[in-house]
Amino acid sequence: MDPATFLTSQNSVLATTIATFLLSAALAALLTKKYLKNKGRAHLFWALGLWCFAAGVMLEVVFALNLYSQPLAAVYLFIVVVLVELLAMGSMELINTKWLRQAYIIFAILATLYVAYTLETASIGNILVNYVVAGVLPMPVVVSSSIATFAAAIILAAVALKGYMRTKSKKLLSIVAGVVIVSVSGTLYLVQYPAFLYIAEFIGILLLWIGFI
Repeated sequence: MDPATFLTSQNSVLATTIATFLLSAALAALLTKKYLKNKGRAHLFWALGLWCFAAGVMLEVVFALNLYSQPLAAVYLFIVVVLVELLAMGSMELINTKWLRQAYIIFAILATLYVAYTLETASIGNILVNYVVAGVLPMPVVVSSSIATFAAAIILAAVALKGYMRTKSKKLLSIVAGVVIVSVSGTLYLVQYPAFLYIAEFIGILLLWIGFI
């Protein structure tokens, strides 16, 4: 079996998604515990983002079992957007400029509503290819999702890299890499790399574990 076929076989997809779900749920629980201990809003948003990530990966497990419907696909695509926005909100809590934090929250709410509208009105169809979310999305969904995730990705990268330049912490660098990979892995199928979608998610969550633990 060649590597591309192996990566998209049902057994390998199931194994990867289940492992990623367990790691992401455990990390989300850890960050939730940290939030309950210190009440830091950054930990709250990061925990919520990782719970969304875990929920999205659980849907990938469902898809890998060949259980699919358009409503489930819409929920999955919505979660992919929201998780990146929540991670970005967590990063925004690390800056001191209040109006910037408030402005991003307003932007994120409006962008999320736009994503929800396009998912409700567009016909998604079957976007599974070899048990992986890899099909072509309707253009309105691509546009709305890109608007929401592009801004969030810039915030995540900028805030994290600024923190790394200040502290030179290798753990923070691992978090930077993990967040970036987790944030962009959902777009891989848009550029025709479905075989590596779930592998990227798995690597991203491992890097986050290394950074946070």
